[in-house]
Amino acid sequence: MTEHVIKLPDVGEGVAEAELVEWQVKVGDLVREDTILAAVMTDKATVEIPSPVDGEVTWLGAEVGDTVAVGSPIVRIAVAGGSTKKDASTDKAAPADKVADKGTPTPHPSPEGGGEMARVVAASKGAAGGSKASTATAPAKEPASAGDSESPSPSWEGVRGGGTVANVATFGAPRPEGEKPVASPAVRLRAREAGVDLRQVAGSGPAGRITHEDLDAFLRAGPQAAPVFAGGLAPDTSEQEIKVVGLRRRIAEKMRLAKSRIPHITYVEEIDVTALEELRAKLNAERKVDRPKLTILPFLMRAMVKAIRDNPGVNALFDDDAGVIHRYGAVHLGIATQTPTGLIVPVVRHAEARDLFGCATELNRLAEAARSGTVTREELSGSTITITSLGAMGGVATTPVINYPEVAIVGVNKIMVRPVWDGTQFVPRKMMNLSSSFDHRVVDGWDAAVFIQRIKTLLETPALIFVD
Repeated sequence: MTEHVIKLPDVGEGVAEAELVEWQVKVGDLVREDTILAAVMTDKATVEIPSPVDGEVTWLGAEVGDTVAVGSPIVRIAVAGGSTKKDASTDKAAPADKVADKGTPTPHPSPEGGGEMARVVAASKGAAGGSKASTATAPAKEPASAGDSESPSPSWEGVRGGGTVANVATFGAPRPEGEKPVASPAVRLRAREAGVDLRQVAGSGPAGRITHEDLDAFLRAGPQAAPVFAGGLAPDTSEQEIKVVGLRRRIAEKMRLAKSRIPHITYVEEIDVTALEELRAKLNAERKVDRPKLTILPFLMRAMVKAIRDNPGVNALFDDDAGVIHRYGAVHLGIATQTPTGLIVPVVRHAEARDLFGCATELNRLAEAARSGTVTREELSGSTITITSLGAMGGVATTPVINYPEVAIVGVNKIMVRPVWDGTQFVPRKMMNLSSSFDHRVVDGWDAAVFIQRIKTLLETPALIFVD
Protein backbone atom coordinates (compact mmCIF):
# COMPACT_ATOMS: atom_id res chain seq x y z
CA MET A 1 0.00 0.00 0.00
CA THR A 2 1.43 3.37 -1.06
CA GLU A 3 0.19 6.92 -0.71
CA HIS A 4 -0.61 9.18 -3.66
CA VAL A 5 -0.56 12.92 -2.91
CA ILE A 6 -2.77 15.09 -5.09
CA LYS A 7 -1.84 18.75 -5.33
CA LEU A 8 -3.93 21.66 -6.58
CA PRO A 9 -3.15 21.73 -10.31
CA ASP A 10 -2.36 24.80 -12.37
CA VAL A 11 -5.77 25.80 -13.70
CA GLY A 12 -4.28 28.16 -16.26
CA GLU A 13 -4.23 31.89 -17.07
CA GLY A 14 -1.65 32.68 -14.40
CA VAL A 15 -3.94 31.74 -11.51
CA ALA A 16 -1.81 31.29 -8.36
CA GLU A 17 -4.54 30.21 -5.94
CA ALA A 18 -8.15 29.08 -5.83
CA GLU A 19 -10.92 28.82 -3.27
CA LEU A 20 -12.06 25.34 -2.22
CA VAL A 21 -15.85 25.44 -2.62
CA GLU A 22 -16.84 21.77 -2.31
CA TRP A 23 -15.61 18.37 -1.18
CA GLN A 24 -17.29 15.44 -2.91
CA VAL A 25 -15.42 12.82 -0.86
CA LYS A 26 -14.46 12.35 2.76
CA VAL A 27 -11.76 10.45 4.59
CA GLY A 28 -12.42 6.72 4.24
CA ASP A 29 -14.17 6.94 0.86
CA LEU A 30 -13.12 4.51 -1.85
CA VAL A 31 -12.62 6.29 -5.17
CA ARG A 32 -11.86 5.27 -8.71
CA GLU A 33 -9.80 7.02 -11.34
CA ASP A 34 -11.61 10.15 -12.61
CA THR A 35 -13.92 10.31 -9.57
CA ILE A 36 -14.47 14.00 -8.81
CA LEU A 37 -12.80 14.76 -5.47
CA ALA A 38 -13.36 18.49 -5.06
CA ALA A 39 -14.30 21.72 -6.78
CA VAL A 40 -12.28 24.92 -6.60
CA MET A 41 -13.23 28.39 -7.81
CA THR A 42 -11.00 30.95 -9.50
CA ASP A 43 -12.02 34.51 -10.34
CA LYS A 44 -14.10 33.38 -13.30
CA ALA A 45 -14.84 29.66 -13.18
CA THR A 46 -15.34 26.62 -11.00
CA VAL A 47 -12.94 23.75 -11.72
CA GLU A 48 -13.45 20.12 -10.73
CA ILE A 49 -10.47 18.08 -9.48
CA PRO A 50 -10.64 14.38 -10.45
CA SER A 51 -8.72 11.50 -8.92
CA PRO A 52 -5.89 10.13 -11.08
CA VAL A 53 -5.90 6.75 -9.27
CA ASP A 54 -8.07 4.12 -7.58
CA GLY A 55 -7.77 3.99 -3.82
CA GLU A 56 -8.98 5.14 -0.41
CA VAL A 57 -9.04 8.77 0.72
CA THR A 58 -6.86 9.07 3.84
CA TRP A 59 -6.47 12.85 4.25
CA LEU A 60 -8.10 16.11 3.19
CA GLY A 61 -5.84 19.14 3.24
CA ALA A 62 -8.30 22.04 3.41
CA GLU A 63 -11.77 23.05 4.47
CA VAL A 64 -14.52 24.49 2.31
CA GLY A 65 -13.90 28.22 1.98
CA ASP A 66 -10.12 27.98 2.31
CA THR A 67 -7.88 29.59 -0.29
CA VAL A 68 -5.36 27.05 -1.60
CA ALA A 69 -2.16 27.86 -3.50
CA VAL A 70 -1.42 26.05 -6.76
CA GLY A 71 0.85 23.09 -5.99
CA SER A 72 -0.35 22.66 -2.41
CA PRO A 73 -1.32 19.12 -1.32
CA ILE A 74 -5.10 18.81 -1.00
CA VAL A 75 -5.81 15.04 -0.92
CA ARG A 76 -3.93 11.87 -0.03
CA ILE A 77 -5.11 8.54 -1.40
CA ALA A 78 -3.90 5.11 -0.29
CA VAL A 79 -3.25 3.00 -3.38
CA ALA A 80 -2.86 -0.78 -3.46
CA GLY A 81 0.50 -1.92 -4.84
CA GLY A 82 3.74 -0.01 -5.17
CA SER A 83 3.61 1.35 -8.70
CA THR A 84 2.52 4.87 -7.77
CA LYS A 85 4.91 7.61 -6.67
CA LYS A 86 4.41 8.68 -3.10
CA ASP A 87 4.50 12.41 -3.80
CA ALA A 88 2.96 12.52 -7.23
CA SER A 89 0.61 15.35 -8.14
CA THR A 90 -2.14 15.48 -10.70
CA ASP A 91 -2.46 18.00 -13.48
CA LYS A 92 -5.86 16.64 -14.45
CA ALA A 93 -8.74 19.05 -13.97
CA ALA A 94 -12.01 19.79 -15.67
CA PRO A 95 -11.68 22.54 -18.34
CA ALA A 96 -11.27 25.88 -16.62
CA ASP A 97 -13.46 27.65 -19.18
CA LYS A 98 -16.55 25.80 -17.99
CA VAL A 99 -18.51 26.72 -14.89
CA ALA A 100 -19.10 23.53 -12.92
CA ASP A 101 -22.75 23.15 -11.93
CA LYS A 102 -23.44 19.57 -12.73
CA GLY A 103 -24.66 18.28 -9.38
CA THR A 104 -22.91 15.77 -7.17
CA PRO A 105 -21.98 12.35 -8.56
CA THR A 106 -23.07 9.24 -6.69
CA PRO A 107 -20.39 8.50 -4.12
CA HIS A 108 -18.52 5.21 -4.11
CA PRO A 109 -19.18 2.94 -1.12
CA SER A 110 -17.06 3.90 1.85
CA PRO A 111 -16.21 1.92 4.97
CA GLU A 112 -17.49 2.94 8.37
CA GLY A 113 -15.13 5.09 10.35
CA GLY A 114 -12.56 7.43 8.91
CA GLY A 115 -11.65 9.32 12.06
CA GLU A 116 -12.45 12.80 13.27
CA MET A 117 -11.77 14.50 9.92
CA ALA A 118 -14.33 12.29 8.20
CA ARG A 119 -16.98 13.08 10.79
CA VAL A 120 -16.36 16.82 10.75
CA VAL A 121 -16.24 17.10 6.95
CA ALA A 122 -19.36 15.00 6.48
CA ALA A 123 -21.27 16.82 9.20
CA SER A 124 -20.22 20.25 8.01
CA LYS A 125 -21.33 19.55 4.45
CA GLY A 126 -24.64 18.25 5.63
CA ALA A 127 -25.25 21.25 7.86
CA ALA A 128 -24.38 23.74 5.15
CA GLY A 129 -26.53 22.12 2.50
CA GLY A 130 -23.47 20.99 0.56
CA SER A 131 -22.67 17.86 -1.44
CA LYS A 132 -25.19 15.07 -1.43
CA ALA A 133 -22.33 12.63 -1.11
CA SER A 134 -21.89 13.49 2.55
CA THR A 135 -25.54 13.00 3.46
CA ALA A 136 -26.09 9.93 1.33
CA THR A 137 -23.46 7.77 3.00
CA ALA A 138 -23.67 6.17 6.45
CA PRO A 139 -22.30 8.36 9.27
CA ALA A 140 -18.81 7.58 10.46
CA LYS A 141 -18.42 5.83 13.80
CA GLU A 142 -16.88 7.65 16.72
CA PRO A 143 -13.80 6.09 18.32
CA ALA A 144 -14.80 3.53 20.93
CA SER A 145 -14.93 4.91 24.43
CA ALA A 146 -16.57 4.17 27.73
CA GLY A 147 -19.32 6.66 26.93
CA ASP A 148 -19.93 5.58 23.33
CA SER A 149 -20.07 1.83 22.71
CA GLU A 150 -22.34 -0.33 20.62
CA SER A 151 -24.15 -1.46 23.78
CA PRO A 152 -26.51 0.84 25.70
CA SER A 153 -24.86 2.95 28.36
CA PRO A 154 -25.83 2.54 32.04
CA SER A 155 -28.00 5.67 31.94
CA TRP A 156 -30.02 4.06 29.17
CA GLU A 157 -31.51 1.41 31.48
CA GLY A 158 -33.59 3.95 33.38
CA VAL A 159 -35.56 4.99 30.29
CA ARG A 160 -35.70 1.75 28.33
CA GLY A 161 -39.41 1.47 29.04
CA GLY A 162 -40.02 4.64 27.02
CA GLY A 163 -42.64 6.05 29.38
CA THR A 164 -40.86 9.37 29.83
CA VAL A 165 -40.60 10.06 26.10
CA ALA A 166 -44.16 9.36 25.01
CA ASN A 167 -44.71 12.97 24.00
CA VAL A 168 -41.30 13.93 22.60
CA ALA A 169 -42.96 15.09 19.39
CA THR A 170 -43.98 18.28 21.18
CA PHE A 171 -40.37 19.49 21.16
CA GLY A 172 -39.48 22.10 18.54
CA ALA A 173 -37.04 20.73 15.96
CA PRO A 174 -33.53 22.27 16.48
CA ARG A 175 -32.59 21.80 12.80
CA PRO A 176 -34.27 22.65 9.47
CA GLU A 177 -36.73 20.25 7.86
CA GLY A 178 -34.95 17.57 5.85
CA GLU A 179 -31.52 18.02 7.44
CA LYS A 180 -30.06 14.67 8.50
CA PRO A 181 -28.93 14.51 12.15
CA VAL A 182 -25.33 13.41 12.70
CA ALA A 183 -24.84 10.69 15.33
CA SER A 184 -22.96 7.44 15.90
CA PRO A 185 -24.70 4.08 15.29
CA ALA A 186 -24.87 3.50 19.07
CA VAL A 187 -26.72 6.77 19.63
CA ARG A 188 -29.04 6.02 16.71
CA LEU A 189 -29.85 2.58 18.17
CA ARG A 190 -30.70 4.05 21.57
CA ALA A 191 -32.88 6.72 19.99
CA ARG A 192 -34.71 4.20 17.81
CA GLU A 193 -35.48 1.91 20.72
CA ALA A 194 -36.73 4.86 22.79
CA GLY A 195 -38.86 6.24 19.99
CA VAL A 196 -36.88 9.48 19.81
CA ASP A 197 -36.65 11.40 16.55
CA LEU A 198 -33.03 12.56 16.44
CA ARG A 199 -34.02 15.50 14.27
CA GLN A 200 -35.45 17.02 17.44
CA VAL A 201 -32.29 16.55 19.52
CA ALA A 202 -29.72 19.34 19.58
CA GLY A 203 -26.13 18.12 19.15
CA SER A 204 -23.20 19.53 21.10
CA GLY A 205 -20.47 17.65 19.23
CA PRO A 206 -18.40 18.85 16.24
CA ALA A 207 -20.65 20.21 13.46
CA GLY A 208 -23.75 19.48 15.56
CA ARG A 209 -23.01 15.79 16.18
CA ILE A 210 -25.41 14.22 18.71
CA THR A 211 -23.68 12.45 21.61
CA HIS A 212 -24.98 10.08 24.27
CA GLU A 213 -24.99 13.00 26.71
CA ASP A 214 -27.20 15.03 24.33
CA LEU A 215 -29.66 12.14 24.10
CA ASP A 216 -29.65 11.64 27.88
CA ALA A 217 -30.36 15.35 28.42
CA PHE A 218 -33.23 15.20 25.94
CA LEU A 219 -34.75 12.17 27.67
CA ARG A 220 -34.37 13.70 31.13
CA ALA A 221 -35.95 16.99 30.07
CA GLY A 222 -39.09 15.38 28.73
CA PRO A 223 -41.78 17.29 26.85
CA GLN A 224 -41.56 20.32 29.16
CA ALA A 225 -38.25 21.44 27.57
CA ALA A 226 -40.02 23.46 24.89
CA PRO A 227 -43.00 25.58 25.97
CA VAL A 228 -46.19 25.15 23.99
CA PHE A 229 -48.00 28.38 23.16
CA ALA A 230 -51.70 28.96 22.57
CA GLY A 231 -53.09 26.90 19.74
CA GLY A 232 -50.47 24.18 20.18
CA LEU A 233 -47.74 26.24 18.49
CA ALA A 234 -44.16 25.90 19.72
CA PRO A 235 -41.26 28.35 19.28
CA ASP A 236 -38.66 27.53 16.66
CA THR A 237 -35.24 27.94 18.26
CA SER A 238 -33.28 26.48 15.35
CA GLU A 239 -30.27 28.34 14.00
CA GLN A 240 -28.06 27.71 10.97
CA GLU A 241 -24.52 28.86 10.36
CA ILE A 242 -23.94 29.04 6.61
CA LYS A 243 -20.37 29.62 5.49
CA VAL A 244 -20.13 32.11 2.63
CA VAL A 245 -18.07 30.37 -0.03
CA GLY A 246 -17.79 30.02 -3.78
CA LEU A 247 -19.97 32.15 -6.02
CA ARG A 248 -21.82 33.66 -3.06
CA ARG A 249 -18.48 34.91 -1.67
CA ARG A 250 -17.53 36.32 -5.08
CA ILE A 251 -20.84 38.17 -5.30
CA ALA A 252 -20.40 39.54 -1.78
CA GLU A 253 -16.88 40.75 -2.54
CA LYS A 254 -17.95 42.36 -5.82
CA MET A 255 -20.86 44.17 -4.17
CA ARG A 256 -18.68 45.36 -1.29
CA LEU A 257 -16.09 46.65 -3.74
CA ALA A 258 -18.72 48.44 -5.83
CA LYS A 259 -20.45 50.11 -2.91
CA SER A 260 -17.25 51.06 -1.10
CA ARG A 261 -15.51 52.56 -4.13
CA ILE A 262 -18.33 53.92 -6.29
CA PRO A 263 -20.47 56.89 -5.21
CA HIS A 264 -23.77 55.84 -6.79
CA ILE A 265 -26.38 58.17 -8.19
CA THR A 266 -29.68 56.47 -9.07
CA TYR A 267 -32.06 57.96 -11.61
CA VAL A 268 -35.61 56.62 -12.09
CA GLU A 269 -37.73 57.49 -15.12
CA GLU A 270 -41.21 56.39 -16.15
CA ILE A 271 -41.56 54.96 -19.66
CA ASP A 272 -44.78 54.53 -21.62
CA VAL A 273 -44.25 51.20 -23.39
CA THR A 274 -47.76 50.82 -24.81
CA ALA A 275 -46.63 51.26 -28.42
CA LEU A 276 -43.55 49.12 -27.84
CA GLU A 277 -45.63 46.27 -26.44
CA GLU A 278 -47.99 46.45 -29.43
CA LEU A 279 -45.02 46.28 -31.81
CA ARG A 280 -43.43 43.43 -29.87
CA ALA A 281 -46.65 41.40 -29.98
CA LYS A 282 -46.98 41.97 -33.73
CA LEU A 283 -43.37 40.99 -34.44
CA ASN A 284 -43.72 37.83 -32.36
CA ALA A 285 -46.93 36.88 -34.13
CA GLU A 286 -45.30 37.23 -37.55
CA ARG A 287 -41.80 35.99 -36.76
CA LYS A 288 -40.22 33.17 -38.72
CA VAL A 289 -39.78 29.80 -37.05
CA ASP A 290 -35.99 30.21 -36.90
CA ARG A 291 -36.23 33.48 -35.00
CA PRO A 292 -36.46 33.76 -31.22
CA LYS A 293 -39.44 35.19 -29.37
CA LEU A 294 -38.83 38.81 -28.45
CA THR A 295 -38.93 40.11 -24.90
CA ILE A 296 -38.52 43.77 -24.05
CA LEU A 297 -34.77 43.35 -23.45
CA PRO A 298 -33.64 43.24 -27.13
CA PHE A 299 -35.49 46.53 -27.72
CA LEU A 300 -33.76 48.03 -24.70
CA MET A 301 -30.40 46.75 -25.93
CA ARG A 302 -30.85 48.44 -29.29
CA ALA A 303 -32.10 51.62 -27.65
CA MET A 304 -29.04 51.69 -25.38
CA VAL A 305 -26.69 51.25 -28.34
CA LYS A 306 -28.25 54.30 -30.00
CA ALA A 307 -28.24 56.33 -26.80
CA ILE A 308 -24.57 55.50 -26.20
CA ARG A 309 -23.65 57.00 -29.57
CA ASP A 310 -24.85 60.36 -28.27
CA ASN A 311 -23.59 59.78 -24.71
CA PRO A 312 -20.31 57.83 -24.99
CA GLY A 313 -19.27 58.70 -21.45
CA VAL A 314 -21.50 55.99 -19.96
CA ASN A 315 -19.83 53.25 -22.02
CA ALA A 316 -16.66 53.19 -19.98
CA LEU A 317 -14.58 51.48 -17.31
CA PHE A 318 -12.94 53.50 -14.54
CA ASP A 319 -9.52 52.46 -13.28
CA ASP A 320 -9.67 54.42 -10.03
CA ASP A 321 -6.26 53.16 -8.89
CA ALA A 322 -4.58 54.69 -11.94
CA GLY A 323 -7.05 57.57 -12.25
CA VAL A 324 -7.87 56.65 -15.86
CA ILE A 325 -11.23 56.33 -17.65
CA HIS A 326 -11.28 53.87 -20.53
CA ARG A 327 -14.01 54.82 -22.99
CA TYR A 328 -15.00 52.27 -25.66
CA GLY A 329 -16.61 52.30 -29.07
CA ALA A 330 -17.68 48.65 -28.78
CA VAL A 331 -20.79 48.07 -26.69
CA HIS A 332 -20.39 44.88 -24.67
CA LEU A 333 -23.60 44.56 -22.67
CA GLY A 334 -23.55 42.58 -19.43
CA ILE A 335 -26.83 40.82 -18.73
CA ALA A 336 -27.35 40.14 -15.01
CA THR A 337 -28.68 36.57 -14.87
CA GLN A 338 -29.99 34.63 -11.90
CA THR A 339 -28.80 31.00 -11.84
CA PRO A 340 -29.30 28.14 -9.36
CA THR A 341 -25.90 28.97 -7.83
CA GLY A 342 -26.24 32.75 -7.75
CA LEU A 343 -26.09 35.90 -9.86
CA ILE A 344 -23.64 36.00 -12.78
CA VAL A 345 -23.23 38.43 -15.68
CA PRO A 346 -22.70 36.90 -19.13
CA VAL A 347 -21.79 39.40 -21.84
CA VAL A 348 -23.41 40.10 -25.22
CA ARG A 349 -20.37 41.27 -27.13
CA HIS A 350 -20.61 43.91 -29.85
CA ALA A 351 -24.28 44.70 -29.35
CA GLU A 352 -23.71 47.65 -31.70
CA ALA A 353 -23.27 45.16 -34.54
CA ARG A 354 -26.38 43.06 -33.81
CA ASP A 355 -29.93 43.73 -35.01
CA LEU A 356 -33.03 43.17 -32.88
CA PHE A 357 -33.28 39.43 -33.47
CA GLY A 358 -29.50 39.05 -33.29
CA CYS A 359 -29.57 40.57 -29.81
CA ALA A 360 -32.43 38.26 -28.81
CA THR A 361 -30.66 35.15 -30.12
CA GLU A 362 -27.41 35.87 -28.29
CA LEU A 363 -29.27 36.90 -25.15
CA ASN A 364 -31.16 33.59 -25.04
CA ARG A 365 -28.02 31.56 -25.74
CA LEU A 366 -26.04 33.18 -22.96
CA ALA A 367 -28.88 32.96 -20.45
CA GLU A 368 -29.25 29.23 -21.09
CA ALA A 369 -25.48 28.68 -20.88
CA ALA A 370 -25.37 30.57 -17.58
CA ARG A 371 -28.21 28.57 -16.03
CA SER A 372 -26.85 25.22 -17.26
CA GLY A 373 -23.31 25.98 -16.08
CA THR A 374 -21.70 25.83 -19.54
CA VAL A 375 -20.88 29.52 -19.95
CA THR A 376 -17.20 30.12 -20.68
CA ARG A 377 -14.72 32.41 -18.96
CA GLU A 378 -14.63 34.71 -21.99
CA GLU A 379 -18.42 35.00 -21.99
CA LEU A 380 -18.32 36.30 -18.41
CA SER A 381 -15.87 39.15 -18.97
CA GLY A 382 -15.46 42.35 -20.94
CA SER A 383 -18.78 44.11 -20.29
CA THR A 384 -18.79 47.92 -20.43
CA ILE A 385 -22.36 48.52 -19.24
CA THR A 386 -24.89 46.16 -17.65
CA ILE A 387 -28.63 45.56 -17.89
CA THR A 388 -30.42 44.13 -14.87
CA SER A 389 -34.02 42.93 -14.83
CA LEU A 390 -36.13 41.01 -12.34
CA GLY A 391 -38.82 40.31 -14.92
CA ALA A 392 -42.31 40.09 -13.45
CA MET A 393 -40.74 40.55 -9.98
CA GLY A 394 -39.18 43.84 -11.06
CA GLY A 395 -41.03 46.01 -8.56
CA VAL A 396 -41.90 49.66 -9.00
CA ALA A 397 -38.34 50.94 -8.57
CA THR A 398 -34.94 49.55 -7.62
CA THR A 399 -31.48 50.90 -6.82
CA PRO A 400 -29.17 48.68 -8.92
CA VAL A 401 -25.53 48.30 -7.90
CA ILE A 402 -22.98 49.11 -10.59
CA ASN A 403 -20.98 46.18 -11.94
CA TYR A 404 -17.50 47.39 -10.92
CA PRO A 405 -15.46 48.80 -12.72
CA GLU A 406 -18.22 49.89 -15.11
CA VAL A 407 -19.75 53.35 -14.62
CA ALA A 408 -23.43 52.65 -15.38
CA ILE A 409 -26.15 50.03 -15.01
CA VAL A 410 -29.71 50.14 -16.38
CA GLY A 411 -32.44 48.37 -14.41
CA VAL A 412 -35.79 47.27 -15.82
CA ASN A 413 -38.87 47.28 -13.60
CA LYS A 414 -42.15 45.52 -14.24
CA ILE A 415 -44.77 46.77 -16.69
CA MET A 416 -48.06 47.85 -15.16
CA VAL A 417 -51.26 49.28 -16.66
CA ARG A 418 -51.87 52.69 -15.08
CA PRO A 419 -54.21 55.60 -15.80
CA VAL A 420 -52.36 58.38 -17.64
CA TRP A 421 -53.70 61.88 -18.31
CA ASP A 422 -53.55 62.62 -22.07
CA GLY A 423 -54.64 66.25 -21.78
CA THR A 424 -58.36 65.65 -21.84
CA GLN A 425 -58.93 62.40 -19.95
CA PHE A 426 -57.29 59.50 -18.14
CA VAL A 427 -56.51 56.57 -20.43
CA PRO A 428 -55.01 53.16 -19.60
CA ARG A 429 -51.37 52.90 -20.64
CA LYS A 430 -48.66 50.28 -20.11
CA MET A 431 -46.03 51.97 -17.96
CA MET A 432 -42.58 50.81 -16.88
CA ASN A 433 -39.87 52.43 -14.79
CA LEU A 434 -36.18 52.38 -15.66
CA SER A 435 -34.06 52.49 -12.50
CA SER A 436 -30.46 53.23 -13.42
CA SER A 437 -27.32 53.91 -11.40
CA PHE A 438 -24.20 55.84 -12.44
CA ASP A 439 -20.72 56.41 -11.04
CA HIS A 440 -20.98 60.05 -9.97
CA ARG A 441 -17.20 60.47 -10.22
CA VAL A 442 -17.47 59.92 -13.98
CA VAL A 443 -21.07 60.68 -14.95
CA ASP A 444 -22.74 63.90 -13.82
CA GLY A 445 -26.41 63.85 -12.91
CA TRP A 446 -27.27 65.92 -15.97
CA ASP A 447 -25.49 63.49 -18.31
CA ALA A 448 -27.22 60.55 -16.64
CA ALA A 449 -30.61 62.21 -17.18
CA VAL A 450 -29.84 62.99 -20.83
CA PHE A 451 -28.85 59.35 -21.44
CA ILE A 452 -32.02 57.93 -19.88
CA GLN A 453 -34.24 60.50 -21.60
CA ARG A 454 -32.80 59.42 -24.95
CA ILE A 455 -33.63 55.78 -24.12
CA LYS A 456 -37.13 56.91 -23.07
CA THR A 457 -37.72 58.60 -26.42
CA LEU A 458 -36.60 55.53 -28.34
CA LEU A 459 -38.74 53.11 -26.32
CA GLU A 460 -41.83 55.31 -26.43
CA THR A 461 -41.45 55.76 -30.22
CA PRO A 462 -40.10 52.32 -31.13
CA ALA A 463 -39.93 53.02 -34.88
CA LEU A 464 -36.92 55.22 -34.11
CA ILE A 465 -35.00 52.15 -32.94
CA PHE A 466 -34.92 50.92 -36.54
CA VAL A 467 -33.83 54.26 -38.05
CA ASP A 468 -30.09 54.78 -38.50
